[in-house]
Amino acid sequence: MDIFFLALLLALGVLALNGRQQRQRVALLASHLAQYQIEKLLENLIEGYMRALGESTPERRQQIWELLRTTELQLNEQFGQFTNDMAHVDAALTRVSTLPLALPFADQWWPSASFDLRRMLRVHAEGIERAVRNAAGRSARDKAYTLMAELFLMQHTCHWYCKSRTVASARMLARHQTAYADVLAAVDPATRSAYQALLPAAS
Repeated sequence: MDIFFLALLLALGVLALNGRQQRQRVALLASHLAQYQIEKLLENLIEGYMRALGESTPERRQQIWELLRTTELQLNEQFGQFTNDMAHVDAALTRVSTLPLALPFADQWWPSASFDLRRMLRVHAEGIERAVRNAAGRSARDKAYTLMAELFLMQHTCHWYCKSRTVASARMLARHQTAYADVLAAVDPATRSAYQALLPAAS
């Protein structure tokens, strides 16, 4: 009975610490995002892409692609500025544990199993910029798929930072009906290479 009671207290303590740390991380990220319209632009862009991809005529699709160009450029610019802002955050606050489940301060007691959010956001900023610029010369349709993948992966990283990898993957599957592995396979090869290089080998 005593062992059970101690185990229960330990579990409750872990949950409380986890909850506090996660609230602090959400608040930190939100305080920087509040200066921009990134989330709104992202939603508008994805909705527009889905509408364009559902159109039956090339002419109508082309009209929507052209209308979305301004949104693409605004999102790219604002995310770049956000990334620059986050680069000034204390490194101790931006470590992300790569363990499947959230454990309080795991990034501190096992730093080798973690990555720096600031560096990963830079990877995402460069990937978004490449997709918006369409450096690979993709068709409008393929460009849309690539940019959506870049944006989904960026969202996954933000949710991973705030919660855990498992929660981030579950959210992406529920919100976008897309698995983490599929998104990683769909981003630009340069993004995928830089992204994987920042993750510990065991991730």
